[in-house]
Amino acid sequence: MSPQPAEEGPSGGVLIVDFGAQYCQLIARRVRELGVYSRITVPERAMFTFQHMRPQAVILSGGPRSVYEHDAPTLDPLILQQGVPVLGICYGLQWMAQHTGGQVTPAQSGAEYGRTELDVLDAKDLLVGVRKNGTVWMSHGDKVAKLGPGFAVLAKSEPCPFAVVADRARKFFGLQFHPEVAHTEDGGAMLKNFVLGISQCNTNWNPGNLVDAKIAAVKKLVGSDGEVVMGLSGGVDSSVAAVLVHRAIGKRLHCVFVDNGLLRAGEREGVEQLFLDDYHMDLKVVDASERFLGELKGVSDPEQKRKIIGRIFVEVFRSEAKSLGNARFLGQGTLYPDVIESVAAHGGATSVIKSHHNVGGLPKDLDMTLVEPLRDLFKDEVRALGRQLGLPSSLVDRQPFPGPGLAVRCLGEVTREKLEPLRLADRIVREEVESRGLHKGLWQYFAVYVPQKTVGVKGDARVYEDVCVLRMVSSQDAMTADWELLPVAVLKRISNRILNEVKGFSRVCLDISSKPPATIEWE
Repeated sequence: MSPQPAEEGPSGGVLIVDFGAQYCQLIARRVRELGVYSRITVPERAMFTFQHMRPQAVILSGGPRSVYEHDAPTLDPLILQQGVPVLGICYGLQWMAQHTGGQVTPAQSGAEYGRTELDVLDAKDLLVGVRKNGTVWMSHGDKVAKLGPGFAVLAKSEPCPFAVVADRARKFFGLQFHPEVAHTEDGGAMLKNFVLGISQCNTNWNPGNLVDAKIAAVKKLVGSDGEVVMGLSGGVDSSVAAVLVHRAIGKRLHCVFVDNGLLRAGEREGVEQLFLDDYHMDLKVVDASERFLGELKGVSDPEQKRKIIGRIFVEVFRSEAKSLGNARFLGQGTLYPDVIESVAAHGGATSVIKSHHNVGGLPKDLDMTLVEPLRDLFKDEVRALGRQLGLPSSLVDRQPFPGPGLAVRCLGEVTREKLEPLRLADRIVREEVESRGLHKGLWQYFAVYVPQKTVGVKGDARVYEDVCVLRMVSSQDAMTADWELLPVAVLKRISNRILNEVKGFSRVCLDISSKPPATIEWE
């Protein structure tokens, strides 16, 4: 199986070196919000990528390791001699200090995690517009004990004397906290100051204008006679990817919609209407629900469920591809966040959070080349691209739906007896939220089936039925998320409808957990 070659990005921009930070993709997202192209690389390829990309600035990410460990991630110190501004974040700052004459040691007072007040001492360049005693998000167990020659302290916190440092002559800057997360009040201003002010980066990144470049890249990869098999789920990612590939190669794109029995109400019918009737694509609908549910029987481990679903999903594609003599390409709607959460982005040291069926589970003997036109984009960038392609807002702005479907919202063993009430409850949630326009401020809103018997009273009789949990979150890119509270009257309406219209639930609860530490999905 061959991956899609990396696409050329705009000139300049910001090179981000991934030391294994879970928030590395979030740094890239924040840079792109400023209209500046960003690319992530691993430490061992940093100099190679730098020479190829010629960025206008470098950001060194955080990471879970200690710089003084013998096997800690590192990179060629030549990165500091390229004449461009460098911003080190957390581990990135500590690595920079270690290689500029400073010293890093374990924090004697213990690790520093969570919100901390930042005492700004020097409000120029990097800290222009940053409040003097604002809140920042710390997450580190080591500290810079000594700065190298040329460095000065720009800000401190109670336990951290070197919270913000700079060598202005060389344009080296360091933050011992995470400016990319929402918990740092003026983090966006700091990144803007570095990227646009100090580094003077080109603001030529606009995902809505990438249509021609993406189509050209697909044409180049597939060639004049290559054929592509693509899974079409009806979600934003696969739909935008399919329309892009269809624009590039027309009828040589063969879309396959797999009904795995884990879909939401109306999902299959909606896909057939849009892509068969409206877009006139070559679409084959495969009903594999019996196979999926059969192999999921007795399986309750979440990761095992995901892998089973991923394996069957790929096997269905393999079977369909065999009927197409020249189908040597497999299209997917893989996004940047899929990669960072699944396989350690770009081969880096990032911890794996969960498996996505379209990223981590593909077999090595799958003799197909991947076509992933969205692999370098975030969800909101994909939406912008979809609007540029002319896709309807009902599709472009719909909430994300996980590849494993309702299986990750049905705790324990997945059975038809659980899926039916879950599907009905989910439909009620969507109807009530969307009919009032409340979905415009939400990232996702759905129901979860928790197989925990609780006592209830229905028809003057005692019953023991399961729990339905409501989950509503807001987010920009799924890397972090906050729970949201719907108007009480709407929650009452949803609860009453579920308890009266859906058989199997005696209780409706509300999930008020943010990500992190929770994930958006329950499994």
